[in-house]
Amino acid sequence: MDDNEPYWLFGLHAVRAALANERRTVHRFVATPNAMRRLEPLPLKPAVEKIDVRALNKLLGADAVHQGAAIYVSPLPMLEIEALREARCVLLLDHITDPHNVGAILRSAAAFRADAVVTTKRHSASESGVLAKSASGALDLVDIAVVTNLSRAIETLRGYGFRVAALDSEAAVPLGGLEPAERWAFVLGAEGKGVRPGVAAACDVTAAIEVPGALASLNVSNAAAIMLYAANERLLTTPPGAIPRTA
Repeated sequence: MDDNEPYWLFGLHAVRAALANERRTVHRFVATPNAMRRLEPLPLKPAVEKIDVRALNKLLGADAVHQGAAIYVSPLPMLEIEALREARCVLLLDHITDPHNVGAILRSAAAFRADAVVTTKRHSASESGVLAKSASGALDLVDIAVVTNLSRAIETLRGYGFRVAALDSEAAVPLGGLEPAERWAFVLGAEGKGVRPGVAAACDVTAAIEVPGALASLNVSNAAAIMLYAANERLLTTPPGAIPRTA
């Protein structure tokens, strides 16, 4: 997610969240009259340019589900891993490159109040309109840290007092069997390959989500939602907001 080129962000939820984000640089804002009515009231940002649906389709491409609104933005500034020193719940993404999956993971992270998502400079999904639309506004609500080496990032988080678990459908330890802790970091791997062995070895434990049905594996974004629910229900002993944020 370290590309620096501006891009078109679209969709009502994504546009509204981006316009409300003080860290977001907006270069251009276009919307149909109907979309503007659905977006109001809006924070003060660049003046909107009225546009019709046909022109917006031509601008963004026929496959963009824009809902009549789009903004041309610079990517968000990313955090360093040191900014998570006082975080409570963190997700780490190991070679997850599908922007739809990353967007859905960010959406779950926002819903369950995860502090941040950590990704890598290479082999990750770049910030894009597709990712932002899939995140439904969460891209501008959840902090993202970018690291060069995920194993070293895990070691850093463990040094800050995090317990770190890698999710693996074949792990012997069930997610529900993990002991509660004040701070948790969870590592999710790409579908098919899963968490890489070297990354898993850097973690405290490898755990599996108990699945009673015929299919033992889940879509990675679904796994993230289940894991975050479990974290909030019983794995995290510290309530949201109890640890002061430094970032």
